[in-house]
Amino acid sequence: MYVAVKGGERAIDNAHAFLAEERRGDPAIAVLTVPQIREQLRLAVNRVMAEGSLYDPDLAALAIKQARGDLIEAVFLIRAYRTTLPRHGFSSPVETAQMHMTRRISATFKDAPGGQILGPTFDYTHRLLDFRLAADGDVPPAPTAPATQGPVPHITGFLNRDGLIETADRDDTPPPDLTREPIELPADRALRLQAITRGDEGFILSLAYSTQRGYGRTHAFVGELRIGMVEVEMDIPELGFAICIGEVELTECETVNQFKGSKTEPPQFTRGYGLTFGQTERKAIAMSLVDRALRWKELGEDFTGAPAQDEEFVLMHADNVQATGFLEHIKLPHYVDFQSELELIRKLRAEAAAASQKEAAE
Repeated sequence: MYVAVKGGERAIDNAHAFLAEERRGDPAIAVLTVPQIREQLRLAVNRVMAEGSLYDPDLAALAIKQARGDLIEAVFLIRAYRTTLPRHGFSSPVETAQMHMTRRISATFKDAPGGQILGPTFDYTHRLLDFRLAADGDVPPAPTAPATQGPVPHITGFLNRDGLIETADRDDTPPPDLTREPIELPADRALRLQAITRGDEGFILSLAYSTQRGYGRTHAFVGELRIGMVEVEMDIPELGFAICIGEVELTECETVNQFKGSKTEPPQFTRGYGLTFGQTERKAIAMSLVDRALRWKELGEDFTGAPAQDEEFVLMHADNVQATGFLEHIKLPHYVDFQSELELIRKLRAEAAAASQKEAAE
């Protein structure tokens, strides 16, 4: 028994050493540094921060390096590290209308008040491989974009003036914390949004795509998509007021969706909402579509059986860390379980053979 244990430990140590060697790759090639990952693979870093629920580009870059580029493994590392951090307090709700934006677009209003800012985007590229990047050439600097001055109101607010969209009431009730308490169903919208924000981007994207193809009967327009830096404030009891403790980059998306009305509400537009760390606009858009699909009950709509409308299906399967743990545990030793299954199959085969012989004899 002890021999097997020692042999297992030695094998695991060797596997770790082999992993470190594979992570390093060819020693003749310069090692990839954490600052390089942070600055040049920013979209991967942003995804790890968003799904890991921890805003720290350096730690996210380190996790990506340690995970050899496996973003789900990197998210797992960040969440595990997050559990070791002390909690000193709670920040105030961020004011996204005060965002210093690098990108702001609307698919509903061409002449959006405050203007549209394309910013850094793949939307207008030709999706052709750029072999100049393989030559490690310097990229010419982009023209300096003017910084947004002062608050820029949300575009959906202009629909609100005419009563054409549901009112977005501000709720200052502290939301439940999904990272400290297990999710319970049915969940309120704040809890659902937390779960979707932390959810796997590919899973949320597939659900959003399904709603566009008719599984949920929602047709959305991007009312506004904005990306930029937002100040984070924290109330200091000793001072009696809030102070800025830093800035975070956020992506916010509000979608405008059709609504036929109900007995109490006239026909109007409704909202879907998405908010994530970093520049993660695909996730934010997908999140807003799934958010709207999950609101069918509060809006008095019919449940069509679509996956994106099923709260239990969405929230219980969106988390890639939980899914990975449950999936990958089946590759760990299950020798006893399998032996019992093997004995059962042999017994069933023997009984079937005996029954066949008995029928043949009769």
